[in-house]
Amino acid sequence: MQKHVGILIFENVEVLDFTGPYEVFVTTRLDETRRRETESPYRVSLLAATAEPVTCSGGMRVLPTYTLNDAPALDILVVPGGWGVRALLEDAALQAWLRDRAGQVSTLASVCTGSLLLASAGLLDGRDATTHWRSLPFMKEHFPRVRVHEDLHVVQDGDLISSAGISAGMDLALHLVARDHGVEVAANAARNMEYPWPTDNTRRVTL
Repeated sequence: MQKHVGILIFENVEVLDFTGPYEVFVTTRLDETRRRETESPYRVSLLAATAEPVTCSGGMRVLPTYTLNDAPALDILVVPGGWGVRALLEDAALQAWLRDRAGQVSTLASVCTGSLLLASAGLLDGRDATTHWRSLPFMKEHFPRVRVHEDLHVVQDGDLISSAGISAGMDLALHLVARDHGVEVAANAARNMEYPWPTDNTRRVTL
């Protein structure tokens, strides 16, 4: 049975924050010898506040699969970041939706500054997390209850997983694939993408 991955999108979302994980999930196969004949073990949907096209950073326009109100049950929820995050930190309706969905999914994930949205909803209180390196000081100042990791690329705390900035979302998704289906399956997905999956979990940027 496919796991249903929902990825939140919003105005000025960072493109690679959501398209990177999206590509990892949809390119994954359990049998590399039958790549064309088989489906991914993941079904991926894009979720937005309305059914209107979402304008991402750089001007790309994307159609959501579902609105937040009509999205079906999910197994994994991924919250990306981008310039649009700051405008949503006081969005009470989105915070309530995130809290509600967090209690329903088996895995809650954030990429880049998406962790700030989870923190604003109180979902990172007392938890280990990380964010884009430029936003580490902001996270520490505004969300002191979060145990912020500066030196790690991907941080897992039980059913919660967060990553560093932008391209790190692909590593987060590969981490989840490896968790669900084994390292070999994840490595094959990375190889199919011709992506050099890191062998260590150190943040790629020197602070």
